[in-house]
Amino acid sequence: MKSLMIPPFLREGDRIEIITPASPIEEGAVHSAVRMLEESGFRVTLGRHVFARSGPFAGSESDRLHDIQRATDDPDVKAILCSRGGYGMSRIVDRIDFSALKKQPKWYAGYSDITSLHLWLSRVCGIASLHAEMPLNYSNPEYLPACYETMVRALRGEAEPVRWIPSHEDKFEAEGLVTGGNISLIYSLNGTPAQPDTDGAILFIEEIGEHFYHLDRMLVAMRMAGLLRNLSALLVGGMEKITEGEHVFNQTVEEVVMNVVAGYDYPVLFNFPAGHIPDNRAIYLGRNARISQSGSEAVMSWI
Repeated sequence: MKSLMIPPFLREGDRIEIITPASPIEEGAVHSAVRMLEESGFRVTLGRHVFARSGPFAGSESDRLHDIQRATDDPDVKAILCSRGGYGMSRIVDRIDFSALKKQPKWYAGYSDITSLHLWLSRVCGIASLHAEMPLNYSNPEYLPACYETMVRALRGEAEPVRWIPSHEDKFEAEGLVTGGNISLIYSLNGTPAQPDTDGAILFIEEIGEHFYHLDRMLVAMRMAGLLRNLSALLVGGMEKITEGEHVFNQTVEEVVMNVVAGYDYPVLFNFPAGHIPDNRAIYLGRNARISQSGSEAVMSWI
């Protein structure tokens, strides 16, 4: 199996920097996240423009580039947490100089719009990253404590196997490098240097706020680009607020996915606990994993 660089796991007293590279965030959510992270034993600093606003973005592109570049270059920063998603990372990711990671690799964490950063780190930089809950929701009562707890454990190298109940009983075992994230961002990166290498991979996908026919169109484009051809397994996480649009589709999410991947013989597992859902558990992207299912329970463990 392919192997990417795994950054050093964090220890007590290590420094974490919070930045806002996409949409703007309210100060209260960040201050609450800082308290939680400090209680977990980390030192926490904030990017200079973490609370900046410029139209729909968290400051200008130069502001956002400054913060992620500064944190990337600072050898004292061991992990960079994106405060939230929204939209904006893909506008700057190709202008970040990641050369410092060759000597000082570090963790980047987030999800949703941060998928473009994850895929760039994986494909261009050859380094693993963490698909995990963001400071926006650390103290959100609608989210389970596991969202924050699994993120901290993963940063420390203490990630436990992910266990869940898929939609169908089955029996199989599969291994591969985990890649993926938000479908809209995967779709948007087709043909770029960050287009994921899915050959033999465990592909994870999740989505929120799309129409059924949009979901079908993105998956079909991924199929035509060869991204669904040679998977080890397909993990379908949260599929929230998928609605009928102008073109009524009359299919469930599961039917949309299965119709697109019909003819492939790899396992497809639904209900994976990650994405825009209350049980958004942290998973490594760019790290090898083993998935097994026996009956109604599936398990993903890191190898």
